[in-house]
Amino acid sequence: MNTEIEVSGIRVDIHRKPIKNLHVGVYPPDGRVRVAAPERLDDEAVRLAIVSRLSWIRRQRRGFIEQTRESAREMVTGESHYFRGRRYRLNVLEQRTPPDVRIAGRHTLELRVPPDSETRYRRNVLERWHRDQLYQAIPDLIETWSPIVGVEVAECRVKRMKTHWGSCNIAARRIWLNLELIRKPPKCLEYIFVHEMVHLLERHHNERFRRLMDTFMPDWRLRKDELNKAPLAHEKWDY
Repeated sequence: MNTEIEVSGIRVDIHRKPIKNLHVGVYPPDGRVRVAAPERLDDEAVRLAIVSRLSWIRRQRRGFIEQTRESAREMVTGESHYFRGRRYRLNVLEQRTPPDVRIAGRHTLELRVPPDSETRYRRNVLERWHRDQLYQAIPDLIETWSPIVGVEVAECRVKRMKTHWGSCNIAARRIWLNLELIRKPPKCLEYIFVHEMVHLLERHHNERFRRLMDTFMPDWRLRKDELNKAPLAHEKWDY
């Protein structure tokens, strides 16, 4: 059962599930608050739990509201596009050749597409290239970090996500990475990968999780801050 309440002027969506503990999440682009609550808790109990977390919720919401956002990309020559944390100028080449993307020089991203191709087609070509590039980065991440963290990743896959940079299936030892990470600095991608690997050792974001992160990646908080300050892609957020 899903309900909605308001706490201190903040709208909160409540999703009741057959779970033991209550979880509060704040999501982009505007800091929408969602609560996964055990079925046994009534609205008043949930309200009290939210009140106890108001300071944290407001900090998270403020971070999303202040974060830089890109305007919608029209996929035309002259636009700025990010790849692995660097800004590139898009150069669209209309040619009767197979569609392709390549980096030309230090500052140019060339997109080869058929003449009169539509914006959606061009965007899909670039997205496929981004996906391929991210998949190519995964083997090195596994090879580098598996012996450090001491866990084996059975599978790592890529998909678009609206509310998470990554996720994992502990039973299957499978990690999912947000496609958007290929646009961020490599150290941010690495941080998310290690974050999800550590979840294979500790499910929750508790003190043990933080100790493990401190052990394996001492600068993880700096990487997290850099990721959260990077421009958000323009999206029609719907969740």
